[in-house]
Amino acid sequence: MPLAEPDMNQVVGSHDLLLITLDTLRYDVAAELAAAGRIPHLARHLPDGIWDERHAPGSFTYASHQAMFAGFLPTPVAPGRHRRLFAARFAGSETTAEGTYVFDTPDLVSGLSAAGYHTVCVGGVGFFNKQGALGSVLPGLFQESHWEPEFGVPSPTSFEAQVACAEKVISGLDPERRLFLFLNVSALHQPNWFHLPGATRDSGDTRDSHAAALEYVDRHIGRLLAAVGGRGPAFAIVCSDHGTAYGEDGHTGHRIGHEVVWTVPYTHFFLEAR
Repeated sequence: MPLAEPDMNQVVGSHDLLLITLDTLRYDVAAELAAAGRIPHLARHLPDGIWDERHAPGSFTYASHQAMFAGFLPTPVAPGRHRRLFAARFAGSETTAEGTYVFDTPDLVSGLSAAGYHTVCVGGVGFFNKQGALGSVLPGLFQESHWEPEFGVPSPTSFEAQVACAEKVISGLDPERRLFLFLNVSALHQPNWFHLPGATRDSGDTRDSHAAALEYVDRHIGRLLAAVGGRGPAFAIVCSDHGTAYGEDGHTGHRIGHEVVWTVPYTHFFLEAR
């Protein structure tokens, strides 16, 4: 079933918005786990249980998120001119069309703030840790931002800690105020060996531990979706910002132009008020 493209001008203002980036998640791994029934909580929000296959707007976290916050979400792999959900007002844009929410600020975050949203970032990887100038750029776009060492890549319980933070933020927010919540999930990023039963630091990260990290995220994502859905109608986007290599063609990591880096999973869906 094709992924339905909503009219975002009908969504913005009436719905809370949730953007989850599963940092470093590869499309092939995400697709295999969905097909095998290993990520049931995520799969229930996928049309026919299938991720949309897309190309990332960047090959590493900083570049990809800068693009996404400007309205350039991952692009469908099929040829064609694909309408974007969000876009800055820009003369000559060929992917801004009816149904695109157009903002007049330099980025989506400030655009939603101008539209009355409370914008919140729950960071994950180092580009969100606010421990230096570079790590402050992306969270600095938001009215409220959070990062703790427990949210970072070395933590085996990073996503649980991030979800708990999001739940606390949501519980303290005026129910009449619209929310834009962004959460960068660090669990998939290396190191991830500790998510695979029997793996050790010496065995290192593998494609299998990457998959196990996604299963870990799936076990806890229901809490996050329930917390957001409990506020009222919401629209959620769940995607990867880029993939990563585990030895393919001799490559390890990302920030390279390899298929396993450029190809990412994507979905979006509505959360009905509970």
